[in-house]
Amino acid sequence: MNRLDATFARGRKVLVTYLCVGDPGVDESVDLALACVKQGADVLELGVPFSDPTADGPAIARASQRAIAAGGGLVATLRAARAIRAAAPDVGIVLFGYYNPIFVRGEARVAAEAAESGVDALLVVDLPVEESAPLCAAAGAHGIGVIPLLAPTSRAERVAAAKAAAARGPVPFVYYVSVTGVTGSAALDAAEAGLRASQLQAQVGRPVVVGFGIDSREKARAAAAHAGGVVVGTALVRAIEQGKTPAERKASVEKLVRELRAGVDEASA
Repeated sequence: MNRLDATFARGRKVLVTYLCVGDPGVDESVDLALACVKQGADVLELGVPFSDPTADGPAIARASQRAIAAGGGLVATLRAARAIRAAAPDVGIVLFGYYNPIFVRGEARVAAEAAESGVDALLVVDLPVEESAPLCAAAGAHGIGVIPLLAPTSRAERVAAAKAAAARGPVPFVYYVSVTGVTGSAALDAAEAGLRASQLQAQVGRPVVVGFGIDSREKARAAAAHAGGVVVGTALVRAIEQGKTPAERKASVEKLVRELRAGVDEASA
């Protein structure tokens, strides 16, 4: 059983935290990731900064720009993953990003480097599940999963494609994009999103986590009541953006993760 499967098998709802690696610096991203783990994050989504993050809202787009300016990118994110894995051997690590950097570097090469860095799965936001077979094969050869995304607009054939992908190879969980729009969207009915996630879990046969718009203990609790867990991203990125010093940024991240962990645990009770 790999780390992500073991995480979902523990019997409690899962908290996934996203960080844009390199914002404000790669070393500080490692420290912040480990702070998330200490405060109860089960899975880390390590965001690869990208120049044209079309699925992301203004906060993560700004973080990507800052990270790239500071030398962030795919190689730096893999380096961060390696450092995090050395310090936190049991945490789940997902490499989160866009397809272009993977295509440019080569799918087989990225899969091999990700495995060597301790990454458990890839999540490529702009690669449709129907077109993901080559990447799935390259990743699967190294025991790495590829996580499908589904949304409120996903048709039955897209859900079926996700189910087929789960049957072919390692798909530790499915990411449910809970709103139509970009990351950071505020108009989220968290309870309804959790119910839809539970329906998808039954259809696909894998845990489903709810992302986009989770920014409070209350939303985390409502979404996780029926889903396998929740993802928080923009709220953490904003906390980092607003912090003036490393200590202030770390304290803000720790506070938010503690609150979200409490909400997720309340949903597990």
